Amino acid sequence: MSFRILRFPSAVRRDPTIDRWMAAQAPDLSSIAMHWFSIMRDCGEDVCELLHDGHPTACVGDAAFAYVNAFTNHVNVGFFPGAVIDDPYELLQGTGKYMRHVKLAPNRIEDSASLHQLIMHTYRFIKLQANK
Repeated sequence: MSFRILRFPSAVRRDPTIDRWMAAQAPDLSSIAMHWFSIMRDCGEDVCELLHDGHPTACVGDAAFAYVNAFTNHVNVGFFPGAVIDDPYELLQGTGKYMRHVKLAPNRIEDSASLHQLIMHTYRFIKLQANK
């Protein structure tokens, strides 16, 4: 399956609108979104960010790799190349041409170690693809 990197030249090292976005969410959802977006930020010194389509998006430089989005009762941790990356723990949901997500809800136990590994794997995948 082919994959097209989605690039955002306007991505910056730290975007203050993301903190405002987090503060505007319901507290239980905001804490989930902030936790996972912080992990995305910590993937490497080359991680940049922006609000894309109204939600926090993490990039390797300008190449998008993951995002968070809050809904009424859950948070999605989304992966831009989700349809083509390895998912050995079968966490990813969705049927889109490229993207997949993991749905997280308050008071529901998640396999956080596996999700953390999936975020890191996606970061490395996009970093490799973006530098080809």
